Amino acid sequence: MRNILAIVERELRTYFISPVAYVVLTIFVFLSGLFFQTILSQVMQYAMMQAMQGAQMGRGGMAIDMPGIISRQFLQTMSVILLFMIPMITMALFSEEKRRGTIELLLTAPITDFQVIIGKFLGAVAFFVILLVTTWIPMAVLYIYGHPASGPIFSAYLGLFLYGLALLALGLFISTLTENQIVSAVISFGAIMVLWLVDVVAQRAEAGTKDVLTYLSILSHLDDFMKGVLSTSHIIFYLSLMGFALFLTYRSIDSLRWRG
Repeated sequence: MRNILAIVERELRTYFISPVAYVVLTIFVFLSGLFFQTILSQVMQYAMMQAMQGAQMGRGGMAIDMPGIISRQFLQTMSVILLFMIPMITMALFSEEKRRGTIELLLTAPITDFQVIIGKFLGAVAFFVILLVTTWIPMAVLYIYGHPASGPIFSAYLGLFLYGLALLALGLFISTLTENQIVSAVISFGAIMVLWLVDVVAQRAEAGTKDVLTYLSILSHLDDFMKGVLSTSHIIFYLSLMGFALFLTYRSIDSLRWRG
């Protein structure tokens, strides 16, 4: 455990020594604030229109769960933005080690491949958690000026966390395949987009194929979390995808050790 924590600390230090962490954090915080303000304005305009129509027809306006609508739309938007952020988090985890030639030192150190992989993965997860925490800056507005139902919000955050774990593990694996950070980021983004667009393809597929494609879509499993629905099948899917990606990473690192 001590070795793993040492690698986690090393990875976090690497993030914040380089400009990557500050660029990713700045972009993410800016976009989260911008989209939250846009969604808030749109929902408020819709609520006002509903109230005016109700007044004109001589009846009260329909009750609208504004905090629920805003939080759901905001977190769904964040899930899309994370598609672009996660490749930037994972692109240098192993590719930079290979470029600098420090991968040999890492693999010959008195630590196991498992410890190296888990340490780097948890370092990326720690930075990802920091990103998620920053989304509470705009979300706090809902609690200051309203009374949102916390259950669906925490369910959505759990979904985003599991979604992030799976994509981080995939990006970690891809970073073992190349020495170039940019190539790693592009391939990771492409792989994530394939899993994201599977849901679109599933809409046009036949019944049997549609069920398979829908299950493979990373978005279809996230929808229920956003609605406040917890399902073990969705949790198992994300954990299975994460585990499979980490297994591929282990096999890739093992092959590097043998080639070295």
